[in-house]
Amino acid sequence: MDKKNKELLDFLLERFKIERERFDRSGVYAYTQRLLAYNSNKIEGSTLTEEQTASLFDNGTLPKSDDYYRAKDVEEMNGHFLMFNKMLDTLDGPLTQELIKQFHYELKSGVFEDRANGYAIGDYKQRPNMIGMYQTVRPENVAQEMNRLMDWYSDQVINIFVLAEFHARYESIHPFQDGNGRTGRLILFRECLKNGIVPIVIEDANRNEYLEALKEYREERKLEKLNELFEKEQRFYLEKCKYFI
Repeated sequence: MDKKNKELLDFLLERFKIERERFDRSGVYAYTQRLLAYNSNKIEGSTLTEEQTASLFDNGTLPKSDDYYRAKDVEEMNGHFLMFNKMLDTLDGPLTQELIKQFHYELKSGVFEDRANGYAIGDYKQRPNMIGMYQTVRPENVAQEMNRLMDWYSDQVINIFVLAEFHARYESIHPFQDGNGRTGRLILFRECLKNGIVPIVIEDANRNEYLEALKEYREERKLEKLNELFEKEQRFYLEKCKYFI
């Protein structure tokens, strides 16, 4: 890692902690919360705008609008804010399956629709699910596949290429009933931050490129597209963070 990137990561870790403790909504912590929550939820179909996301994070309200707000979008946005804080609170520890389940719980525990549908919250899925026409790992095999993934990951020297493979494998397993993409992208951000790598925020503007990259891995076990996207998204986040330094 070069000196400039190390300085950035040290800055981020320090500012995230200080600004969160001070309830500062004007710095890089709040910016990152809003950026990651907006884009990650938007990729999954959220109808909330960037302005609405910012208002929800900053003061817990939504601007007046002639449009209806979908309750689930609001609940999941708030859940994402909580999941990000859980990530910061547990950054010193290793990535474990239990921690991943805790992230999912923070994201989904306040979502009425998921609870009403009987979805497992903070635990692996109990019903088969699909990504489009692609069949994911069946519920009875999720624990075994997650064990394999985590065992493999624990033996790696972490870099952006390892993180690309981890992310692609995680999304292919699809361990939860819903919220796999959002937990997966938060894990990606966390592991970058923890391992001295410029963090990655997948933009909704690059949604099609992102989905094509994951599809390439599922069908061909290739990671070229995902690696290229990750490097582009690193540059994007790096440029945005420079404003705060």
